[in-house]
This record gives sequence, C-alpha cells and structure tokens, in this order.
Amino acid sequence: MDHLGRPEPLGATLVDGGVNFAIWAPEAERVELCLFDGQGGHRNTDLRGFTKGVFHAFVPCVGPGQEYGYRVHGPWDPARGVRFNPAKLLLDPYAKAVTGDLQLSPAIFGHEGSDDLVANDLDSAALVPHSVVVDDAYDWEGDQRPAVAFNNTVIYEAHLAGLTRLHPGVPEQLRGTYAALGHPAIIDRLRTLGVTAVELLPVQHFVSETFLLERGLGNYWGYNTLAFFAPHGAYSSSGTHGEQVREFKDMVKALHRAGIEVLLDVVYNHTPEGSELGPTLSFRGLDNPAYYHLADEGRHYWDSTGCGNTVRATNNRSEEHNV
Repeated sequence: MDHLGRPEPLGATLVDGGVNFAIWAPEAERVELCLFDGQGGHRNTDLRGFTKGVFHAFVPCVGPGQEYGYRVHGPWDPARGVRFNPAKLLLDPYAKAVTGDLQLSPAIFGHEGSDDLVANDLDSAALVPHSVVVDDAYDWEGDQRPAVAFNNTVIYEAHLAGLTRLHPGVPEQLRGTYAALGHPAIIDRLRTLGVTAVELLPVQHFVSETFLLERGLGNYWGYNTLAFFAPHGAYSSSGTHGEQVREFKDMVKALHRAGIEVLLDVVYNHTPEGSELGPTLSFRGLDNPAYYHLADEGRHYWDSTGCGNTVRATNNRSEEHNV
C-alpha cells in the first residue's frame, strides 16, 4: 500500500506494516492526523489522499493502542453553518475504542465565549477523548447467538454498571464493568430469574453534557453517544486502549454460552455536541452541514430531539459523492 492509503473502510484499519486512516469530510480543505504517544507528546501528518469526500493515508509503524485524532481545516462561517476549526481535536466517528474524558474548559468550544460567530483558537487536544487504533482479531470459539423464539423471550433491561456495582458475588475490582456482567455470579442470577435476553442501556462511548459538567455532575444513563462504534471506556476493567473491545466481546460470548441474548439500547438521533453553543468534539468540526440538520440557512440547528441537534441520517454520502 502506498502512503496515500485507501478511502475504504472508514476509520483506522490495521494493514501490513501500519494503519490505514480514512475519514469523510467532503468540504474540508485539509485534514491533519494527530498521533499521541500517551506521555503528552504527539506528531501530525496530513491525510494527502482524497477520494470523493474521503481523506485518507497509510501510516507505517503504527499499531494497536495508538491514540489519534483529527484537526480539520476549512472556512469558519457559522452564519452558513460552516464551523471548521483546526484548534479543536476531533474524534474519529468510526473509532472502535476511545480513551480519556471530556473536561470542561473554554477550549472545547469552537466558538469564543457566548458569541458563536467568533472562532476560538484555544487548543482542545488535552481536554477531549482520543480515538484509539484497535486490532479486530478475536477468537469467538464458534460463538452463536441463542435462537430463542420471541414468544419464549424474557428480556431483562439493565444499566450495566448499576446491575453489577454492588453484587457481593462479583470481585470488587470488576464491579460495574463488562467483565462483571459476564461473571458467573451475574449470569447465574439471570438464569435463576428465567431471563433469556439482557437489554443494556447505552454502552456505546458517551460523554456528559456540558451543563452537567458545569454543576459537577455526570451523565449516568448514557443517552449522549459520541462514538457509535466503540464500547464505553468507563465500563472496562482492563483498560481503554482497545482492552474494552476484547472485554465486551468476552462478555457477549459468556452470555451466549449461558443461552442469554444481548440487546443494545442505542442513541442515533443526536450527539453530545448539542446546539451551536455546544462543544466541538467530532462531527461539527468534520463537516457540520453534512452531519447535522441545520435551520435558518445554517445559522442554527434543527432540534427535533430536544438535545440541541439532530443527526442528518438521511444524508447518504454515496449519493452526494458517487462513492
């Protein structure tokens, strides 16, 4: 593979000798990939390949556990809904693991103070979650989803951390994690109740809303997804540099072996970036009009969700860019 890499698949994909990075930002002028060493240092490289809206590059000598993010360059014109700001580190929407917490600071906002028409040039990299390169290899050992007839299905809806946080049969260091839900003590309890399926409240990686952080609070329930392809890092007992992915898969495999299906409650209609006064964490800085429904000629967001924004799920990039 040459250093321009490939436009598919989107995200960070391990290939021989390195990683292929690809991100959809059709109206951006330039995309920088930022690679972090975990000690506060980083190096940047441009994604020089561009194919029908996708920036891409092959980066050699990069492997699993690598933290990364993007800085996207382009015009700043909020009156038209355009909010590119390279001072903001952006999470990869296709990241399969996320590490780090969102910290409240003026730097996480793309705009200056209460005036969302003025760009904020404070660097957000140390204050926002980072994407992580993940090795997808995993031995499912012939795992099969239990084929329970619907009329025999008994669903147990649960908050993963809440279900396992205080159970005396689970080792304390595992409570509140994926490993806890896959522990024999929890599985035996579910089987005793006759449960055939566990429906988990959101376990895709989420962050707390800024209005909660301002009050010293956090989002417990998880209905504020930031990374739709990544298990929530705080529910991992083993680490957040890809370990959470393996732990999640181990949990699913253990439940399946016990004849219990796993259902996920998901949140696809909005993101934690909120309204035009919210933080710039990912989609807004990649291509605001492409990822969100906008109103007032782009000046504001169409908020059909009551959460500040509405994901533009009707925007099919294959139609717009003939991919």
